[in-house]
Amino acid sequence: MMWRRRKRRDPEIAPDEIFLDASNTTAFDRGRFEGRLEKPLPHSAFASLGAALAFLLLVLAARAWDLEFLQGAAFAAESAHNSLETATLFAPRGIITDRFGTVLADNVERSDGSVARVYPVPALGQIIGYVSYPKKDASGVYYDTAETGVAGLEAEYDGLLAGKNGELLTEKDALGAVRSAGTVIPPEDGKTLRLSIDANLEERFARAIADVAQAQRFIAGGGVIMDVATGEVRAVVSYPSYDPNVMSNGGPASVIAAYSTDPGHPFLDHAVQGVYTPGSIVKPFVASGALTDGLITPSTIIDDPGFLSLPDPYHPGKFFIYKGWKALGPVDVRKAIAWSSDVFFYTVGGGFGGQKGLGIDRLDYWYRQFGLGSPTGVNLPEEASGLIPTPAWKRTAFNEPWYLGDTYFTAIGQYSMQVTPMQMARATAAVANGGKLLTPTLLAGGAPSFSTVPVSADALAVVREGMREGVTGALANAIDLPYVSVAAKTGTAQVGAQNQYDNAWVEGFFPYEHPRYAFSVVLERGPSGAGEQAVNVMRDLFDALRAENSPYVGGTATTTP
Repeated sequence: MMWRRRKRRDPEIAPDEIFLDASNTTAFDRGRFEGRLEKPLPHSAFASLGAALAFLLLVLAARAWDLEFLQGAAFAAESAHNSLETATLFAPRGIITDRFGTVLADNVERSDGSVARVYPVPALGQIIGYVSYPKKDASGVYYDTAETGVAGLEAEYDGLLAGKNGELLTEKDALGAVRSAGTVIPPEDGKTLRLSIDANLEERFARAIADVAQAQRFIAGGGVIMDVATGEVRAVVSYPSYDPNVMSNGGPASVIAAYSTDPGHPFLDHAVQGVYTPGSIVKPFVASGALTDGLITPSTIIDDPGFLSLPDPYHPGKFFIYKGWKALGPVDVRKAIAWSSDVFFYTVGGGFGGQKGLGIDRLDYWYRQFGLGSPTGVNLPEEASGLIPTPAWKRTAFNEPWYLGDTYFTAIGQYSMQVTPMQMARATAAVANGGKLLTPTLLAGGAPSFSTVPVSADALAVVREGMREGVTGALANAIDLPYVSVAAKTGTAQVGAQNQYDNAWVEGFFPYEHPRYAFSVVLERGPSGAGEQAVNVMRDLFDALRAENSPYVGGTATTTP
């Protein structure tokens, strides 16, 4: 028996049962629903999409097969020839200027794109120094990437001037073409070094030393001019000099070879590294010590007959004769300085008759108080110390006892005494400024550094008067000038196996009334009789400065000293 299936009644009311009743069928707008009802995609659309994806996968598989198997070996070889290189970005080296901004060491670009160091003032060769450039091997690869200071201030301040190199990362293909590049580390420029040097004064001073040395047949020379209040070096000359441009470039070879055989030793900084027997220029310092110790007074008179005669204790009837350069008669300390009395300073140094002398221990003390026998501390490399001979030194060097005659000769700057021009300029500055022993510096603007010489101010005043008399009426008369007042002391030291050569010295300060600058000059190994020529260097310099109306000699030129 079949049961009739009962139709289930849906409890939900369909929208058409609400809105499509007989009362509103005539106003129904079919366009209101157009596009609002979704229609299912046909099966053909899915088939087309699947076919497209299958085709793309097939293409990718084919390309992967080609790259991996068919051409894989070729591409692997090409990739192996691609390179990643690190190139050095060279840091520009810091420039060096004088106190007014004049460039003394600069950088210029060469035609090949590299950078060269140039030195516009070759006379400053030993002072500024030179550099060694980065070096390449035969294939053009740098194995030394540092531009290094070799001598002078370039070496002394290499860390400041050098800066820091950077690095550039570069990728190249097998043909050498750059595929990509990017800076890894940027370079840091070197710092500027501003010196106390006045380039104009330096060039005038260098020319004066060279002219006199060449005219009078000296093989070498040196000189220093320094500020007596600050210790700043305004000019420092070493003659003969080398050209730092030649040394940095490594040629011409013939020029460098000539430097090596030059008897004047161009590679030696004569102002700082050269040591010379000072002769009579030590007498102002001996006088300062003797006056301070009370051995003499400004009015003490010692007769100078031109020699001292001492009996030989080991040979009765025989005498030791210590000659002076000239019989000057009775002299006080001022005249003894002005006229350079050897007999006066033999007596003050070692004693004679009723006059007690300082003795070698006290001579050594006073020399060292004025900075002789030790480095000045100037900021230049390899400064020499010089030498003050003493009994202990002689015993070590020669295994011999010390004699009174050794004291006499040490008191006039002879025997084995050795000093540098820088030491003598510094010691003279201490006389000029009232006893401040300054540390010389080649940097501008720093605070002065000094120690105090335990010398009487009155003693220094007397010594300054004696040095002024040396200019106005005695041995340094060549620089008795109407436009600048100078105080000075000349000196001659005989050198050579038979004393056949002279070293000529002059030291001094100016202006006399209110000292601002001290100077020293040495001319090395000239012919016998040329020992007074150093004073002519300063005469030539002062005249050149006067011709350009320089403030150094009271002029009104715009450059301020």
